[in-house]
Amino acid sequence: MNTTSESKEREMQTPDQVRSVLQSEIAADEATVKARALRQARNRKIKVNVGRALLGIFVVGGWQLFTQWKIIDPFFFGQPSGIVKQLGDWFQHGTSFGSIWTQIGVTMEEALLGFVYGVLGGVVLGVLLGQVRFLADVIGPYIKIVNAVPRIVLGSIFFVWLGLGTPAKVLLASVLVFFVVFFNAFQGVREVDQVFVNNARVLGASRLQITRHVVLPSAFTWITASLHVAFGFAVIGAIVGEFLGAQQGLGLVISDAQNHFNPNGVFAAMVIIGIIALTAESGISLLEKKLLAWRPPSSTEVAGL
Repeated sequence: MNTTSESKEREMQTPDQVRSVLQSEIAADEATVKARALRQARNRKIKVNVGRALLGIFVVGGWQLFTQWKIIDPFFFGQPSGIVKQLGDWFQHGTSFGSIWTQIGVTMEEALLGFVYGVLGGVVLGVLLGQVRFLADVIGPYIKIVNAVPRIVLGSIFFVWLGLGTPAKVLLASVLVFFVVFFNAFQGVREVDQVFVNNARVLGASRLQITRHVVLPSAFTWITASLHVAFGFAVIGAIVGEFLGAQQGLGLVISDAQNHFNPNGVFAAMVIIGIIALTAESGISLLEKKLLAWRPPSSTEVAGL
């Protein structure tokens, strides 16, 4: 009955009125679908966070219980309560090399400088070799050779060249970042649709204009994806450099804890590094969303991850 009456009412309405009613119904349906999707994404995010918290409690709690029950020896494995105590001592009284904030600042300076230089070098050379096949064929084997050299060997060479100061650590971090970004940028340029490049050439665009308006935007997804891994490598490069030889930094703190058979100190420094890495990851994700705002959301972004 209701359907029949509604159809009769629509027959009596003008076309504009019918169109307006249909548009309002479509808008209401879209709003309902959108609200349901947001609710599902919110529920999924809550479940993910709860799962992460439970996993952390399970691992840390089990670790603490195993050391208390002497199933594992806390002298070798440390224990969460000892790690918390070590962190509290560092932040209150400092380390053997000065304030813990100074150590964090030194490592962050080296990692950030290495990250910036490595990203710039990787993007420039990756885009250049990705477009000029002759240069890629000539330089490619040498890049692969250098990439195969163990980083600790490169670190030793850098220390011979530059000494124990900041430049050696920055250079080591830059090298680690460079290869991650370079290979992504190179592959991203090679994946650019040649139809777009040819159309730009037909329209009279120069090589520089093609690179700026076609190649870089197309390869940008590849480049930004590499940044998430690259910052972690920058921190690794700085820590390894400090481990090889330094006067300050988290790597030196880890080395000192190791030399004094203090696993709680090693794990405490790892906790600080982990917090730094997660903070940087959040910042890079925000930057990626702003720079790639034009891109349609991926399935994981729609799901709320």
